Amino acid sequence: MSAGYDHLVETRELRYFVAVAEELHFGRAAQRLTMAQPPLSRAIQQLERRLGVVLLHRNTRAIRLTEAGSVLLREARIALEAVEAAERRTRRAADDLPGVVLATKAGASSELLSKLLDAYAADPCAVAVEMVLCGPGEPERLLRNGSADVALLHRPYDMTTGFDTEDLHTEQQIVVLPAGHPLAGRPHISMAEVNALTDLPLPRWPRRDGSYPDGPGPQVRDHTQLTQLITLGRACAVVPESLRAQLRDDHATVPVPDAPAVTTVIAWPPHSRSKAVADLVRTAIRL
Repeated sequence: MSAGYDHLVETRELRYFVAVAEELHFGRAAQRLTMAQPPLSRAIQQLERRLGVVLLHRNTRAIRLTEAGSVLLREARIALEAVEAAERRTRRAADDLPGVVLATKAGASSELLSKLLDAYAADPCAVAVEMVLCGPGEPERLLRNGSADVALLHRPYDMTTGFDTEDLHTEQQIVVLPAGHPLAGRPHISMAEVNALTDLPLPRWPRRDGSYPDGPGPQVRDHTQLTQLITLGRACAVVPESLRAQLRDDHATVPVPDAPAVTTVIAWPPHSRSKAVADLVRTAIRL
């Protein structure tokens, strides 16, 4: 065996490092991994020796990532997602039941989704489509980890890097306000004005790791929670124009011309060889 193979990092080591890097505490990371702390510490030290870099700055009070550690955390997450995706897709490929799993954000692109499913069902070669309706950011994650075969994503909010994609629809954005708000009767509003609404802060959505960005706005996880906060006068939201049809009478909407346009795309893994995925994508493009 070549000497170069001595430096290969094991999947187990990446899982250990991600837990420590996310928790920034060996005790909590060991608990999360259901293992003792001493072997976890030794494993991280061995990983640092193998790579020839310092991944963590340690002292008696805190742990923080070095620049090399931040790079490895980002790359390790991607690598572990790829491994999990390979495992899931392999198991599903052995399933006797044909089908395709389509993930999309609940409440988004509803009209487009309905037309797509109806048009695909009319195809003589159509197979069963399992719908996964989930929260913001989830369709991208499910597609990356192999839980979904295809997804409807929304740029610029979702990352499409690493996927094959086709653009389906582009639309402008609106701000949703409580009915009766002083700005509700305006013909349009700028993003600067939206950001200046101290009485109605924009919501904070969770990041990929589950944490929330800093800011005055309320933490939200789904569309229902958001619309209720807007009704109660606790938040406003900038959303694609197509969501206007799902709002209630106690909401008002105003166009935001300088907000970034939102493009709905259909995305799938570039290595996919699924005929069902190819047929579904072709149907989406025809629409």
